[in-house]
Amino acid sequence: MGTAGMAAAAVRYLRSSGPAAPHPVEALPRPELRCVGADERAPVDQGVFRRVLGNFATGVAVVTAPAAADEASPAGFACQSFSSLSLEPPLVAFMVGRASTTWPRIARAGAFCVNVLAAGQGELCRGFAVSGGDKFAGVAYDAAPVSGAPRLTGTVAWIDCTIHAVHTGGDHLIVVGRVDALGAAGAGEPLLFHRGRFARLEN
Repeated sequence: MGTAGMAAAAVRYLRSSGPAAPHPVEALPRPELRCVGADERAPVDQGVFRRVLGNFATGVAVVTAPAAADEASPAGFACQSFSSLSLEPPLVAFMVGRASTTWPRIARAGAFCVNVLAAGQGELCRGFAVSGGDKFAGVAYDAAPVSGAPRLTGTVAWIDCTIHAVHTGGDHLIVVGRVDALGAAGAGEPLLFHRGRFARLEN
């Protein structure tokens, strides 16, 4: 089953057996997951696109999911494209490439934890940005209270979520999560990413 198929399967599973929401939310019709058509490709050089969009500074997070019964370790990947989405109901969203090898594992789990990295966690971020291997080797974490996904030690905030919906976005998928629990350290600066490198807030 391909990445798009895994996304669709995750949503179908959550519809049929996911935990009931305290206040029912009527979801909008979900578009069919499909490949990007040749006529949809923007006439913009990819290098220019990255350079210009790189001027928008973002926070950096690691999205994690618990290991399945047949897996030796949890799943996780570094993510810049994370955002709050809705207050009522509480929703967040992150974007993941369709070619990601980590996304199918998160889709199977049906839940995830967003770990907002602190300013000194650049090396931790690099470890989760690579493909393959045990990304959790030597990494301290405990279990998020609802999903059981890894909650990394030393982060400035964490958001524990259930997958609410998955939408298409060109060569990425837009994953919407319903927030089940969250918390913040209350101190410390976040890790930022700007123009292709890590950055820090200036007081």
